[in-house]
Amino acid sequence: MSLDRHAVPEDVLRAMARGGGGEAAVAALTAAQRSRTLLLIRGVRDRAIAIGHPQADLVRRCYDLLAEIERAAGADAVLGYPTVSSWALRALTGLAGDADAARRTDLGRFAGITAAAAVRAGFPAEIEVPLSGGTVLLPSLGVAVFGRAAQDAGDPATVLVRSSATGVELAVPGERITPPSDPHRDGPGWCALPLLTAGHQGTRVGLVLDEHDPDRMPGARLAGERLTAADRDQWRSALDSAWEVLVTGHPEVAAEVRALLRVLTPLAAPADGETSVTWKDAAGAVGLSTPRSAHGLALTLAHEVQHVKLNALLDIVQLTWPDDRRYYAPWREDPRPLDGLLQGAYAHLGVTAFWRRERARQHGDLLMRADVEFARWRTATDRAIRTLLGSGGLTPMGETFVTEMGEVLREWCTEPVPDQALARAAEAAERHRSRWRRRVERPRTDDPAAAPPLPA
Repeated sequence: MSLDRHAVPEDVLRAMARGGGGEAAVAALTAAQRSRTLLLIRGVRDRAIAIGHPQADLVRRCYDLLAEIERAAGADAVLGYPTVSSWALRALTGLAGDADAARRTDLGRFAGITAAAAVRAGFPAEIEVPLSGGTVLLPSLGVAVFGRAAQDAGDPATVLVRSSATGVELAVPGERITPPSDPHRDGPGWCALPLLTAGHQGTRVGLVLDEHDPDRMPGARLAGERLTAADRDQWRSALDSAWEVLVTGHPEVAAEVRALLRVLTPLAAPADGETSVTWKDAAGAVGLSTPRSAHGLALTLAHEVQHVKLNALLDIVQLTWPDDRRYYAPWREDPRPLDGLLQGAYAHLGVTAFWRRERARQHGDLLMRADVEFARWRTATDRAIRTLLGSGGLTPMGETFVTEMGEVLREWCTEPVPDQALARAAEAAERHRSRWRRRVERPRTDDPAAAPPLPA
């Protein structure tokens, strides 16, 4: 599995800074993400062998088979799955620890990744995959859940995964599980990862709804129980309607979502509404609570794909210097580090663009909402960009990138907005600013410098 060197041409960088990037940006980002995953996987193999890890032989065999699958049939369907890079980074971090911790790092998932690649490619292979709690996870596909006999066998019991051009079988002594011909459907002993699909005007998208993979969204508040059939239907319906919104009114966003997103992970909904998040080490995955509306999901995807793009770009170029200071972000209740402020500004450049396009296609109350949201977020994003440019914490390439972002906002800030919408936007901004002051700038007599100032 070969690696390439990656760079982003200046014209592509500037196009990305303006919120888009097109096919050239997507191609550059996906190629870099692929190389990053391959590098991490190779690192796991090399480190496991170097320290004499107990599973080093398993890792070596799996790596060699994965390379064979890649040469013969391609393995991008699995190597490009977000949790594979997330797991590989976690494993490599564990292997880099002290000797005892490194040897305790479980590398059995390498076998599941290889088995999933074989299944996806229809590649004939027999792979022994360690059981974990009586289950075997095949990333991007689903989980095989074995009966009491297999669970009582305890680790390091293994499952034999047989893949071929016609399907897959997972077997332990006395029990076999054969996933359906469509592995995204449940079957006896098989808990599938549903594939949500949507289409409009000939443009289709497919996103996996991942409730199983332990590396799908580290640190987030995951949804508790597995989704019911009715829950999944609600997600399907929301995606179908949101996709119509994106294809009809936001075709460039739709193209980026289609090219860069692979996975949706259900999150627990906060008490005050909805939530969404991306995980920088699982490129292509978005975590979100159950969508309440098509329009809301369309906006969430437009927002989060910006994070996905910027995270991928930051694997290629450095935009900020190390900076311990914290800054006011007009969309957060907590002070943000410089790189976090950049993330938020870039995401809200996408949010502002979304509402700008909505202004051209809405009427009545929906038009008023679009006007308010556009005015609110163009001002907030412009403020954050000014803070970034005045921080002294941007690299030369970061200065170029953020300056280009600012040029876009300056153009948008000249566009007329009705006075009523401007007033509502200003009120919302002041409420947020006042809340932030109360929470963050409470004076402390014992340490007058403890609370960070609100940047101008």
